[in-house]
Formats: sequence, structure tokens, C-alpha cells
Amino acid sequence: MTGTEEMQRVDAPENENAPEQVESVAEQGQQGNDQAAELTAVREERDALKDRLARLQAEFDNARKREMKERQDARDYAVQSAIDPFLGVMDNFALALKAQGSVEQLRAGVELILKQMEEALRGLNVQPVETVGAQFDPRVHEALGSEEREDVPDHQVTEEIRRGYKLRDKLLRPALVKIATNAKQVSD
Repeated sequence: MTGTEEMQRVDAPENENAPEQVESVAEQGQQGNDQAAELTAVREERDALKDRLARLQAEFDNARKREMKERQDARDYAVQSAIDPFLGVMDNFALALKAQGSVEQLRAGVELILKQMEEALRGLNVQPVETVGAQFDPRVHEALGSEEREDVPDHQVTEEIRRGYKLRDKLLRPALVKIATNAKQVSD
């Protein structure tokens, strides 16, 4: 065997495997293409999800801002509804200050304004706490003093110093009152 023949023999087995190697390289190329396509698809999906997330965040921000505005509008409406009845009262006080009438006329005007104020409070479901003639109740009354009296029952409210108010069943402020002490009832 000559050197050339040996080379051909050595080359022969390699040439026989060449189609398998080409197929292997082709498969690797196909796998690479598949991976590239998969990577592209994953990137597109990621971009779509990022876009969706950004839209949802913007939507959430808008909903939060809208809710805050609606809440502020509701507060403003409630305040407006509460203040509206008192604007007339203020107007009448301003007119009373400008009046040049007698003391009796001024007093009558202030009494009318007070009635208007009480009506405005009633319109808001604010009621005065019952005082004079009622039995002392520490939940709604605050006693500022007492006086010895035999003509009324013990612990009955005899004088209202400052009016108390309730909003429906909730106490806004207690009434400041003076109560009676009746020694005859306590000893009996």
C-alpha cells in the first residue's frame, strides 16, 4: 500500500460518516432557529405583558384619582347642604346689626333669628337635649351646680345654662345644667 492508498482508507471512514455529521449540524441549526423563534415569542409576550401592566397601572391610577375626586365632591356637597340654611341666618344677623330700632324691636329680631337657626338645625336632624323638668342623666347632661329645693324631685334639672344637642341618637355636646337636691326625698 502506498501512502496515497492509506490516506484514502483513512479518509473513507470519515466520508462515510459525513452525511450523519451534516444531519447533526443541520439539526443543531434547526434547534438554534427554534430557540431563536421561541426567544422572539417570549420577548413579544413579555412586551405585551409589560404593556398590559402599564395600562392596568394607569387605569388603577385614574380610578383612584376619580374616587378621590368623587369623595371630595361628596364632602363638598355635604358641607354645602349643611351651610346653606345658615347663610340666611347670617344675612338676618347682618340686617339686625344695621337696624336702628328700639331694644324691644332688636330683641324681637334676634328671637326670630334664633328660631330660624333652630329650624336650620332641625333640617339637619340636630335636636336639643331635653333639660328643664327632666331627670338628670349623666349621658346627656353635665351638672354645673345644684340648689336645695323641696318643690321638685331630687336630681331633677332646674335650669339650663347651655343647651346640649344630639344628631339623631349621637350626642354632639352635653347640656350644662343646674340640678335640684331634695333632702326630704333622699332621707325617705
